[in-house]
Amino acid sequence: MTAHVVVGVDGSPASTAAVAWAAADAARRGCPLRIVHVCEPWAYGIPEDAPAGFRDSVAEHCGDVVELAEDVARGHEPGIEVSTVLETGRVAEVLRREAEDAEEVVLGSRGLGGFAGLVLGSVSFAVSGHVDVPVVVVRNVPEQTRGRVVVGFDGSEHSAAALRYAFAEAVRRGAVLHAVHTWQLPVLGAGATAYTPLVEDLFTAERQVAEVVLTPLKEEYPQVRVDQTVVCGHPVLTICEASKEADLAVVGSRGLGALGSAVLGSVSHGVLHHAHCPVAVVRARKET
Repeated sequence: MTAHVVVGVDGSPASTAAVAWAAADAARRGCPLRIVHVCEPWAYGIPEDAPAGFRDSVAEHCGDVVELAEDVARGHEPGIEVSTVLETGRVAEVLRREAEDAEEVVLGSRGLGGFAGLVLGSVSFAVSGHVDVPVVVVRNVPEQTRGRVVVGFDGSEHSAAALRYAFAEAVRRGAVLHAVHTWQLPVLGAGATAYTPLVEDLFTAERQVAEVVLTPLKEEYPQVRVDQTVVCGHPVLTICEASKEADLAVVGSRGLGALGSAVLGSVSHGVLHHAHCPVAVVRARKET
């Protein structure tokens, strides 16, 4: 099957924005768009002995959600191929299955039913943390194209997938790539006397780390202009500040921090909360 972009919808304004974003991304990639809506009977409080008429009204509503999303997609990108999936089940389970042969999964930041409170809730963890393809959470879409993609990396193997995705996105968009590498000072005792030399040594070492990581990708993608930031600071704050000028922020699903063993790490979680543009969470395929 031809690779495609999957977008989860629930009829909310957030999911409508996600459909428009996903349609544009499918057009950039030259691939089909698959619209997925999961009807959760328990979300509507349907008892087992509910009259058929009530069940029919819920089914009709779910069909309308899919039809509206398809209209939005075709209205934004008339030239793309669009297919739809309407299932009854659990949202996260269906989306994880749909991700298996997809290039990317796109979700709105907040929605209705199973998508409610997406950024904080179980669906984002269940999808972003457990599928091999990038998951884009669409929030704060810029009114005008800014021509920049920002990516955070820490030198870990987990950030390598995020970097590669970000370079490819910069190529597709004809955008500048802003690569952000942050580091934080170790905690020193009150009697420490070599603080300034230590900071200088750390800065030099971290700048070298950034160069080592970025140089091969710069050579592979010579058409991409790369702006580098190597700074002592918190990664979430730095990436989110840079996202004010970006069309897309890209992070790995986890990294070198204290929550490096978590499925969805503290940096990706923080950026999902506070970024000023859509966020792509990219999981390295060998992560478990």
